[in-house]
Amino acid sequence: VQRKPGGRAPGPAAGRPVPARLGRYQIACELGKGAMGVVYRARDPMINREVALKTIPLAAEFEGEELEQARLKFFREAETAGRLSHPHIVTIYDAGEHDGTAYIAMELLRGVHLVDYTDPARLLPPAIAIEVVARLAGALHYAHEQSVVHRDIKPANIMFDAASGELKITDFGIARLTDSGRTRTGVVLGTPSFMSPEQLQGRPVTGRSDLFSLAVTLYQMLTGQLPFRADSMPTLMLKIAHEPHPPIRTLRPGLPAGLDDFFDRAL
Repeated sequence: VQRKPGGRAPGPAAGRPVPARLGRYQIACELGKGAMGVVYRARDPMINREVALKTIPLAAEFEGEELEQARLKFFREAETAGRLSHPHIVTIYDAGEHDGTAYIAMELLRGVHLVDYTDPARLLPPAIAIEVVARLAGALHYAHEQSVVHRDIKPANIMFDAASGELKITDFGIARLTDSGRTRTGVVLGTPSFMSPEQLQGRPVTGRSDLFSLAVTLYQMLTGQLPFRADSMPTLMLKIAHEPHPPIRTLRPGLPAGLDDFFDRAL
C-alpha cells in the first residue's frame, strides 16, 4: 500500500479544526497526535460512556484502489485487535469511518505514557520497572498465542498509572496498517530505535520482534538511554543488527547481575 502524495494527518497543526463528532461519537477535545492521526476524548451518547477515539485519515493518505485496500486492512486489523481481552491490553469497543476518516473507539485510560519514565531524572525504581515489563511480557505472550503481533512496542504505546498500577498496551493493529508502506520520503514508519533487526530489514516479523522491542523499552527505563544510538538510519540499522549493546551495569552498576544475561539474550 502506498501513501497518497502530500497526505498528512489532520488536526489543528494541519489547519483542520477539532470536529464536533465522528460517527455517533461527540468529540470533547484533542488528547494527542501520532504519526498516523489524532486521538480525541469523546463520548458515546448511546450509553453515555467516555472513550478515546483514535483516528486515521485514510482518504487523505490513500486514493483509488489503494484506499480500498487500506480500508479493508484497517477494519480487519481493528477486528483482530478487538478480540484481544487482557488486563494489560487496551479494550477496543468499536471501529468505523466518517467522511474518509477511520476511527477506533477504545477505553479512556488513566496515567501517562511510559516515555515519562525514560527521562533520566524520572526513572522508576528498578524493581518496579522490571515488574512493569514482566506484566507487559505476559500481555504480549497472550497476544502472540492469539497470533497477534503488535509490531510497534515502545514507551509511547504503553500507558501506566503509578497511583493505581494500571498498565495498558495501546495501538494493537495500528502498526500493521502501515507495515507494508513507506512515507513519501521513503522513511520506514515506526520508531527505528525500538525495531528488531528483522523488522528494519523488511523480513517477516513474529512475536520475537515484540520481545526485542520490549527489552529495548526496559533498557531505556532502567538507564534513561537507548541501547543502540546513531546519527543516521543506516548506522543505527547496522548497530542493531550487528553490534552488541553496552552492558547495562556499566551504565548503572547497582542493577542485579542477572540483567546482563537477560539483555544479552533479549537483544
